[in-house]
Amino acid sequence: MITVLVRVTHGPEALAATLSALVPAVAAGLIGDAVILADKPDDILEQVADAAGATLVVAPGASWTEGAKDARRDWLLCLDDGDIPQEGWIRVLDRFVALSQPERGLARMRRPRGGAIGTLLNLFGSSSVRGGDLVHRRVLMNETKPRTPVRLAATVERDPVFR
Repeated sequence: MITVLVRVTHGPEALAATLSALVPAVAAGLIGDAVILADKPDDILEQVADAAGATLVVAPGASWTEGAKDARRDWLLCLDDGDIPQEGWIRVLDRFVALSQPERGLARMRRPRGGAIGTLLNLFGSSSVRGGDLVHRRVLMNETKPRTPVRLAATVERDPVFR
């Protein structure tokens, strides 16, 4: 099982879109819990988090590391609100988590981007954690250094409403 960290920058509607896309993974037993990261208090975000059974972390500049402190699992899927994992992602992440050693540390879902620059970013992007990454807690807590990200055969796209 994994924990999902969702960073909120577009508001409760984008958060709801992402959380609803994760329901099949909860039903499949891949996702065990969720942590929502927000920069400032918001009553509606609080209601969405409560309805989803998620933990809400409010901190200025809320980072993936802040979310890792409240996560219940060791493998963390980092998403931005408005991110929608595409078909087949559950099987790919489940297999990676089951077979990978924690030292592997960082795996990256593909993001469709246009042109040669987008392709290069997908292939050779930095090892800093970003939305669409599956990362071990020890990497976020700076207990181990991430290796070059493993490219997963899964895709995450932005909901067009929240681009």
